[in-house]
Amino acid sequence: MDTEVNIKNGDSVDFLRSELINFQDIARYLKPSPGETPEVPGVEIYGEVMPFNGIVGGDHIIYVDFKKRYDLDRRIQVAQEQDLPEIVKNLQLSKRRAGVLVADAAGHNITDALLCAMLHQAFLTGVQYELLHHGEVTSELFEILNTRFFNSSSITKFITLLYGEIWDNGDFRFVNAGHPPPVVFSNKYDRVIKICNKQIMNFPPIGTLPSGEDRDSRRYFSRLGFKKRYSINSLNLMGWGDILFLYTDGFSEHSDGCGTFYFPNRLEEILKRIKNAPAKDIYQKIKEDFLSLGKPS
Repeated sequence: MDTEVNIKNGDSVDFLRSELINFQDIARYLKPSPGETPEVPGVEIYGEVMPFNGIVGGDHIIYVDFKKRYDLDRRIQVAQEQDLPEIVKNLQLSKRRAGVLVADAAGHNITDALLCAMLHQAFLTGVQYELLHHGEVTSELFEILNTRFFNSSSITKFITLLYGEIWDNGDFRFVNAGHPPPVVFSNKYDRVIKICNKQIMNFPPIGTLPSGEDRDSRRYFSRLGFKKRYSINSLNLMGWGDILFLYTDGFSEHSDGCGTFYFPNRLEEILKRIKNAPAKDIYQKIKEDFLSLGKPS
């Protein structure tokens, strides 16, 4: 069946406007709602997306509260009935952790949200299969996502991604694909502690290089070669009141236009003043201060 769309000159602007509004509505519903914020004993979590154009864009957050999204008890029962002890163990551990995915599609246009929408659905579909076969999210999911995006997007339209899981004991384990590394504000030492790049295994953005260990790698042609298999990084927030900070490059590159950057010095100064506030209040104060940089006083 062929599909044909005829647009009269006088109607073209209205048609395109309605299509953009429709796309914005779809993309807007992919943003996390307040009820999706994960709950982990002893840990407060909060975050939002601030699109460059004020509506939707290339930045994205996905929360994975395993206890809220999935019936872990039912999944454990089924795995026990099927005599799958490793899956039972991993599902039980999922009650102690929650996942956060932060992604940044190249570009600031409304249509760059399309890549994030693709990632959103593919990732959450993959998590379902991961829990079914492993009882947890493994790095293999990101190998599959990387291959899918390599085969379906151009080299100029890539996604940086960081997926991490925070545990009730303060551990943070994550996979990093070309994304800015996390930073930790130490409550004890009252300063931002950057994570040394040598301590982190960082990989190319999603979709830019196929994995050399992919079973189908002989089917792919890559001018830039192949990437190594993803590995998992681990941090531990040892001190009470420490703050783990995840962000995109739009945050780290923000300046007043005269060479003064918000990150990390100004961020550190405001965190010194508000570090004992709830996570949501900390976010709101940082947001207000961040947006004020560069504005006329």
